[in-house]
Amino acid sequence: MSVQRYAHPYIPNSAPEVKEKMLTEIGFSSIEDIYADIPEELRLKDKMNIPKALTEYELERHVNQLMNKNQTTKENISFLGAGCWPHFVPAVCDEINSRAEFVTAYAGEPYEDKGRFQALFEYQSLVAELVDMDVVNVPTFDWAQAASTALRMAARITKRTELLVSKNIHPDKLMIIKNYTSPDLTVTLIDFENETGRLDLNDLKAKLSVDTAAVYFENPTFLGSVEVNGQIIADLAHAAGAICVVGVDPISLGVMEAPANYGADIVCGDLQPLGVHMHYGGGQSGFIATHDDPTYVMEYPSRLFGIAPTEVEGEYGFGDVAYDRTSFAKREKGKESVGTQTALWGITAGVYLATMGPVGMEEVGQGIMQRSQYAAKRLSSIPGVEAKFAAPFFKEFVIDFSQTGKTVKDINAALLAKGIFGGVDLTEHYPELGQCALYCVTEIHTQEDIDTLVTAIKNIV
Repeated sequence: MSVQRYAHPYIPNSAPEVKEKMLTEIGFSSIEDIYADIPEELRLKDKMNIPKALTEYELERHVNQLMNKNQTTKENISFLGAGCWPHFVPAVCDEINSRAEFVTAYAGEPYEDKGRFQALFEYQSLVAELVDMDVVNVPTFDWAQAASTALRMAARITKRTELLVSKNIHPDKLMIIKNYTSPDLTVTLIDFENETGRLDLNDLKAKLSVDTAAVYFENPTFLGSVEVNGQIIADLAHAAGAICVVGVDPISLGVMEAPANYGADIVCGDLQPLGVHMHYGGGQSGFIATHDDPTYVMEYPSRLFGIAPTEVEGEYGFGDVAYDRTSFAKREKGKESVGTQTALWGITAGVYLATMGPVGMEEVGQGIMQRSQYAAKRLSSIPGVEAKFAAPFFKEFVIDFSQTGKTVKDINAALLAKGIFGGVDLTEHYPELGQCALYCVTEIHTQEDIDTLVTAIKNIV
């Protein structure tokens, strides 16, 4: 048999005797027999142009050298946000989510579950209380996917095909929504007011029709403004027979009204602010919430965990609710496919909310607003620099540098040289705003951090 004579350190079942046994089992004499259907001219005969194999120590050292090239928020002061925000993560969050039964129990199946179902049930209950809804899903992917699924739920319920989406959302999120809902649903954008950054009610009224399945807006908006017309927007959507879907930053709900209380039918958002570190390419986790209405519950494609009494009096168990509605059960016949979910971040968010409690959430919300207001006021005191919108905001706000004669790109490069990550450059996606940047200030920013930023920008412009 043509079998390599060594075991690969990272490939299971690569030991020669194991490979020989597998080949015998499937009736082949060599590995090459498996690829017999692939024409010879398509097979690579030469050696691949890749570096030599590394030992485990060498590989770890190499990866660390690559990672050390990164400039992170540990070495720099960061005012970046736009969907992945710098928030304080209590140590207990990492302590719980790193427990082996949560990290390794991939889907928490009953035969290996060690409290995962209960942990996720508690997470759902806590988020439901936060958003003032009854039902919350096991989290999936990120806010963009949660919003996309919420909109598809609305389309299935109303049997309509047009989605009205406020233009003042993250452009990447909009791209994902369009991709996820195409080709059977169409996305129409609603303008926002140049003075406030909030949704333009007149444009909404003009675009509502008998084809409108849902109206989607965010509060606060991607551009930072608090949407004070939430109830009016919801009423207009309902009058047209459409569903109102609201995207929300959950950490704002310690000081802001829950969307359910101004007409939202479906609420969605990202759990990252609730005890999850910022990770490059990860750390995002989408949630969806509704009232306990079967019309909505049966349209969730993702898992829902509930509590039920067992045959032992006084004992309770935790498990799937209406499992047969999911694509896990129906597979290709499901209404919408759901794959790997970010359940670990749901458990983390549950730990965060249980640790903070209502008073803690209110305190962190107040702290964020105080710091962000201070930062916007100080930045606006610099000649040529001003806050863009005349509207209340929570933790993010737009700063206009148009009158300074410098571009956001140049300002950010100069800030980076001083160890500061400046605001997100909006000029590519919102050129009509001019040289504007989206700044983020949270509870982790000290007065010294903000003053350092103000001094640096003052010197740059």
